[in-house]
Amino acid sequence: MIPLRDENPSSTVPVVTRIIILINVVVFVYEIALGPLLKPFVAQWGLVPERLTLAVRYHEEPWLAPGLTLLSSMFLHGGWMHLIGNMWYLWIFGDNVEDRLGHARYLLFYLAGGFAAALTQVLVGPASEVPTVGASGAIAAVLGAYAVTWPRARVVTLIPFFPFFPIVRLSALAVLGLWFVMQFFSGALSLAWSVRGGIAWWAHIGGFVFGMAAMRLLAPRRAVQ
Repeated sequence: MIPLRDENPSSTVPVVTRIIILINVVVFVYEIALGPLLKPFVAQWGLVPERLTLAVRYHEEPWLAPGLTLLSSMFLHGGWMHLIGNMWYLWIFGDNVEDRLGHARYLLFYLAGGFAAALTQVLVGPASEVPTVGASGAIAAVLGAYAVTWPRARVVTLIPFFPFFPIVRLSALAVLGLWFVMQFFSGALSLAWSVRGGIAWWAHIGGFVFGMAAMRLLAPRRAVQ
């Protein structure tokens, strides 16, 4: 399923969401401009679980370097489709979460969701030497927050079922709940098959769960819609 838009207008301009999208696009353009230097750049600024694990357990390198990658990795992407997919989900669902939390709290929530997602991935695969990049963990936190706050909001969704491509209106709980279930089973299969590299499924799971819990704590007073 591919969400096209939601029918849940926000009452404020999503300034932070737009700035986050702009930063991600600018950073990705910079990545492209690096050419052959891109691989060492990603190795340095992407989150490498093994490097962080060694820093924590054995203090083999200063905390600052691997710690900074928890932040920097959120703004790197592995390709145009990776970037567009992430930014599309953030564009659709981020405005309402920002509207509910306010700009400053939303920014802190987004970054904290990215940290929670990254740490989940590290805990699941602490010895991985593959750099993890992408905003999807932080965006998963936004999706979790949206799912628990507006479960009945309608999302216009494209269902690619070749040769037909129907567009239907589904509840946010159905769209985002199915997304989470797919992440969970994909993550479980990656553990069962000891798959290395690829998609950081557990970062998505950790981010989504964080978003659900944090939204309950940060914005508990309004009735769920």
